[in-house]
Amino acid sequence: MNFILSCGSAVDLSLERLKERNIDWIPFLFYIDGKEYVDDLGQTITYETFYKKIKNGAITRTSQINENKFVEHYEKFFKEGLDVICVCLSSGISGTYNSALIAKEELEKKYPGRKMYVIDSLGASSGYGLLMEILADERDNGATPAEIIEKAENIKLNIQHLFFSTDFTTYVRGGRVSKTMALIGTILKICPILYVDKAGKLVQYKKVRTKKKAIVQIVEEMYKLCNENSDYDGKCLISHSYCYEDAAIIKDQVENIFPKLKGKIKIYSIGTTIGSHTGIGTCALFFVGNKRC
Repeated sequence: MNFILSCGSAVDLSLERLKERNIDWIPFLFYIDGKEYVDDLGQTITYETFYKKIKNGAITRTSQINENKFVEHYEKFFKEGLDVICVCLSSGISGTYNSALIAKEELEKKYPGRKMYVIDSLGASSGYGLLMEILADERDNGATPAEIIEKAENIKLNIQHLFFSTDFTTYVRGGRVSKTMALIGTILKICPILYVDKAGKLVQYKKVRTKKKAIVQIVEEMYKLCNENSDYDGKCLISHSYCYEDAAIIKDQVENIFPKLKGKIKIYSIGTTIGSHTGIGTCALFFVGNKRC
């Protein structure tokens, strides 16, 4: 190959999986109580340690990948005569896509004849990761960069993101939910169900009382978005933030409805970039279904 396939660490696939699929990645930065860390997929600080710190009251925030980081990371490939396909975290929740476009202009000017292709995934967490899995399949089957880009544009809005949260603490700390709303939600055991829309933005879908009902709801929504066809045998990923048991229950329920997925669903931890915003208690379900609206 004369090109590499690359993504950001917010892709929420494991380090081992990215190595296995030969997918390059560039790290985001995150902060715990003001101290800077590199999101290196759990190498410097394990996900368990990270979420325990949040549970104990740590304040977290993130920093997007700027154009200088992109140039620094990809220049070595250009020097080796390789082009780059850079797939970015959704522009609906991050400015990383715009930073990559600036880096593309700089690198292509400095290295005439080399190309940096930039794709807006319009996805996040393991939904972003699911897109990378699909594009890696295309690459491994001999697709050209142009064919990979066409595949990404054609399928990215079919990658559905459904998730819920059971803990509002981090949302309150980040100013995304008021203390009053969080208190009411906790007392009433409300689990807001959200999705990522066609603009790549997080949108609230509905509010469900109790986690058990939220799990049932997102699995039912998957069935609807797969045209009520239980023969679905495509890719399906689940991610969670320090609540593996809930993710395992979702996996079991999905396999009950979609028997061809039995043994094929992978569960990943929500990484430190996305997890800095969700906190603990978030579960997400990703699959290929109807076009997002």
